[in-house]
Amino acid sequence: MTGFASAQGAGHGFAWSWELRSVNGKGLDMRLRLPEWVEGLEAAIRTRLGKALSRGNVSLALRMQAEDSSAGLGLNQGQLAQVLSAMADVETQAMDLGLTLAPANAADILALRGVMEQTSTLPDTAALREQLLSEFETLLAAFLEMRRGEGQALSNLLDAQLGQIAELTEQAAEVAQARAPEVAAALRANLAKVMEGAEGADEARVAQELALLAVKADVTEELDRLRTHVTAARDLLAAGSPIGRKLDFLSQEFNREANTLCSKAQNTSLTTLGIELKSVIDQMREQVQNVE
Repeated sequence: MTGFASAQGAGHGFAWSWELRSVNGKGLDMRLRLPEWVEGLEAAIRTRLGKALSRGNVSLALRMQAEDSSAGLGLNQGQLAQVLSAMADVETQAMDLGLTLAPANAADILALRGVMEQTSTLPDTAALREQLLSEFETLLAAFLEMRRGEGQALSNLLDAQLGQIAELTEQAAEVAQARAPEVAAALRANLAKVMEGAEGADEARVAQELALLAVKADVTEELDRLRTHVTAARDLLAAGSPIGRKLDFLSQEFNREANTLCSKAQNTSLTTLGIELKSVIDQMREQVQNVE
């Protein structure tokens, strides 16, 4: 199920921004971009996400930047020593050649690259981690609230599609019942034709074969299973727990029964209803991929 949440915060000499998002996925795939130097932060957040979510491709990014007040300039003693040593070597070689160099001042030396560097005070990562985790709980709550809103809308849509399937199933049952006398008459006529052209044929055996054909043309079992699947799907929606995989399986079963109904139809109206069923079921299967 898709979801998104963002937030900003600051503390301990840093400013930061959060971004949490998810898209549909068969399993739970978490991709976290967090500062590694905040010890224990990623493990704690991964645990919280794993408890709150069960499905989806989830990405979390935390971007942190040191505030100006937390940084300053300091001498790079190693670089300064190398610069002074190099200056002494240059002056010595110049004197050997009889050259006189202008004296260097401190400002010239400090302006050389690498002599001055940015310095910052190492933050208290334990306190920083606790503040970040506290803010993450608020971020996660907003994220889950968005997902709940989308989930309710999705539940309403799936319930409406199940209603369509139930209605089409009952229409198919009415058509199947109405065609029963027609099917029976056709079987009797076929039996009469077979017996007329097959002298000495075992009438009981022929009747048995025709009865098997009648059973194969009967769609009662498929209609009953469709009704059962509708009830099971509505029970899952009412349960409110992670149901994505179960609904996905039921969608496949819906499609299987609709396919069998079409293959057994032998009736234009029943075939049309079977095709309509397949269309609604395909639409429902697409939406089920969004369910956690």
